[in-house]
Amino acid sequence: MVISKRGLVLGATAVVLTTVAVTGAGIHSPQILASFQDSPKELVDEVWQIINREYVDATFNQVDWEAIRTKYVGDANSYTNNEEAYKAIQEMLELLEDPYTRFMNPEEFKNMQIDTSGELTGVGIQIAQDEETKKLMVIAPIEDTPAFEAGILAKDVITQIDGLSTEGMDVNEAVQLIRGKPGTEVILTIQRGDEEIDYPITRARIEIHPVRYSNQQSPSGDTGYIRLNQFSANAAEEMREAIKDLEKQQVTGYVLDLRSNPGGLLYSSIEIAQMWLSEGTIVSTVDRQGQSDIQRANNRSLTDKPLVVLVDGGSASASEILSGALQDHKRATLVGTKTFGKGLVQSVKKLRGDESGLAVTIAKYLTPNGRDINKQGITPDILFELTEAQRKELQQDRTKIGTLEDPQYAKALEILNQVIAEKQGTTANQQ
Repeated sequence: MVISKRGLVLGATAVVLTTVAVTGAGIHSPQILASFQDSPKELVDEVWQIINREYVDATFNQVDWEAIRTKYVGDANSYTNNEEAYKAIQEMLELLEDPYTRFMNPEEFKNMQIDTSGELTGVGIQIAQDEETKKLMVIAPIEDTPAFEAGILAKDVITQIDGLSTEGMDVNEAVQLIRGKPGTEVILTIQRGDEEIDYPITRARIEIHPVRYSNQQSPSGDTGYIRLNQFSANAAEEMREAIKDLEKQQVTGYVLDLRSNPGGLLYSSIEIAQMWLSEGTIVSTVDRQGQSDIQRANNRSLTDKPLVVLVDGGSASASEILSGALQDHKRATLVGTKTFGKGLVQSVKKLRGDESGLAVTIAKYLTPNGRDINKQGITPDILFELTEAQRKELQQDRTKIGTLEDPQYAKALEILNQVIAEKQGTTANQQ
């Protein structure tokens, strides 16, 4: 089955607010659908078949997948209702020890199918289950959302949701508890270092514009500042508008801010990379057969002016594709701290039986130089970390982000001015 790039997501445990394109299973006949609904065993088998065909690891994490089918789908098995089938599916998937490959019951799957217009409902965080500790971790809060305003940070560990311990809780269950009607409150208990803090957060309906930009003064002239907070379906269009507008204003260079950007859609990261790179590989995705699907620049970049990219521990998946490509091609200087380290690609599928869904890891991605950043992250060219006090100050007053009162931005601007001066000096010497 060929899956469009628009059906692929990255770092795919980000289920609270991720915009996802869903690939259908291709069966729509009411009669066929009814037969599947009457046979929960078929649902178990469908999930087994998808994993068998498409899962990224052909060894299935050293699990005998044929034996698993015998155990859960064999003649001795019968399921009297869908709930029993769900339990069997979850047991099967747990054997893969991959928190990013997961089953979603109809309600969970419905919650994941968020309108690609960018209007979202929730508190504004993306969460994952840490692969080693199994604790629920915040990938990043989305800017200008209730979680961001409350002070939630990337890498925070959620220990309780409304007083209920998250020990042993999977991502789907956590999402169900965190989501709710706009205007209602949820209390997240956060562990940050040795400290535990309760954060009451009011859920909201959130309209996200992923790009904001401005023309800022600097010693080398006007510079463009672009902040991208999510690779949603409208991110590429908004990025294109920002670059074109700033080019008309004749900026001398750019600071692209990817801090706390948890990623999103694969095709969005590729389209945005093509705006900055004129040629070369952007990313390669490698499947279980070791086959690479290589995405390249298309000679349609919008600018070749100097570029500095800001990253931090909340820059994940699609952010790492973009920053990794720019770094490998020496197109940009990366400033900040090491990125999150999410290098997996998932396909999200609607199952035929009962409107449930499956997210399955189908590939990993590599930067142009062949770097596998999963669990490793990308190290910036210039490491520059905020103190806890500086980070809290920026969260409490977001108007300082991307100004000289933002220490990481100030460092990025300093580096950008150096690059511009070197380029102008080289040009002058050539004349």
